[in-house]
Amino acid sequence: MTCGSLQIEVLHARFKVNTNNIQGHTMILHKIRYQSCSRLSCFAVILLTGVMACTPDSTRQNSDLRHINVADPATDLQLHLLEARSGDTIILPAGIFNFERGLTLNADNVTLRGAGMDSTVLSFKNQIAGGEGLLVNASGFTIEDIGIEDSRGDALKIARGENIIIRRVRTEWTNGPDTSNGAYGIYPVQTRNTLIEDSVAIAASDAGIYVGQSENVIVRRNRAEFNVAGIEVENSFNADVYENQAINNTGGILVFNMPNLPIPGHSTRVFNNVIEHNNTPNFAPPGTAVASVPAGSGVLINSNDKVEIFNNRFDGNQTANIIISSYFSAGYNDRQMAADFDPYPETIFIYDNEFGPGGNAPGFPELDMLRQALFGADGSFPDILWDGVVHPERLSKDYAICVNNGDAQVLNIDGANNNGNPRIESEPHQCEHSKLPAVILPASMDT
Repeated sequence: MTCGSLQIEVLHARFKVNTNNIQGHTMILHKIRYQSCSRLSCFAVILLTGVMACTPDSTRQNSDLRHINVADPATDLQLHLLEARSGDTIILPAGIFNFERGLTLNADNVTLRGAGMDSTVLSFKNQIAGGEGLLVNASGFTIEDIGIEDSRGDALKIARGENIIIRRVRTEWTNGPDTSNGAYGIYPVQTRNTLIEDSVAIAASDAGIYVGQSENVIVRRNRAEFNVAGIEVENSFNADVYENQAINNTGGILVFNMPNLPIPGHSTRVFNNVIEHNNTPNFAPPGTAVASVPAGSGVLINSNDKVEIFNNRFDGNQTANIIISSYFSAGYNDRQMAADFDPYPETIFIYDNEFGPGGNAPGFPELDMLRQALFGADGSFPDILWDGVVHPERLSKDYAICVNNGDAQVLNIDGANNNGNPRIESEPHQCEHSKLPAVILPASMDT
């Protein structure tokens, strides 16, 4: 290759840096063979070759997409994650692979693919280091067909990324419900455009599937079982949760706003789910937010706005099929409250759900005493339980809990007055809200 009268031979040397998860880079070394040029023109060419090499290097663009087969993930997976670059697909074989340390990925646009959520298993039963099983700090990340078991902390955490796909992933603590289990199974936080589908989460001591402080979320066709919270959407907005099974958790599906986080949650649709028998005793560590969730909760809304609950099937949730509460009834009043935090659940719309029996054995003794006082020893709470706490200046129907669900009733337990005047209400909830639009992800994600 020649530039004027200066001939340049380009040598490529690859060096690897494995500290702090820095990717490998390609160093271009230029061997200059001078013929006839002025000192100034030669110096200019030497500078330009580092940027342009006279003509574009198209061969490097064509090598961006790589399929990397990892023969022994237990030994080699972390190295491949450290060396990953944009466009890589890392493929894992079937088998159970044991790790003593957590795994980390920091490269954007990487796919991690196994042979099936029950076939390719990353086991952290003997983990001695790392806060998670797999921690991802990247955008454009896809993980599919992998099981993650028995991590010391969260099983799969994705932080601060965009365009995240979690598909056919199983997270599980194989010893069953236990306070010592990791907090979260599938755990994207501070993300934008997130799809979680066809996955399974079992026995997390906080939430099996959790999405926090995120925007544009779809959670669909998953199974969450024997967690404290089956599926939780917290301080997030524009979320669709549908066609999931939330069964045998302490609480089936939670839509929460926590008081000390900077992003307020709103605009969540919960529909076409099966939410049944969520009566597992609460095994969350004391002091955590979900430690206050009573066993027997189907859907629980706390301090969140613009929530739609429709076309779900509820059955056998022994506190209530739907519970709606303010910050003041949530059991975490000692948490610092952000200056602009809105503690009231408002603009809630419940319609066209199928309610089976429930409310016959509330998970907290004080609630069970209230049930017996109102409905007798063999009686049950109605399908919708509400603490009755409202903003004193927001009494219009625009902020109301609207119910259009056949003969479903709302019990206002009068939480603001220590249950002084609990009552079944009808007229205040005879209203409708404008329906929320569907969440739309980028076309390249929603396949």
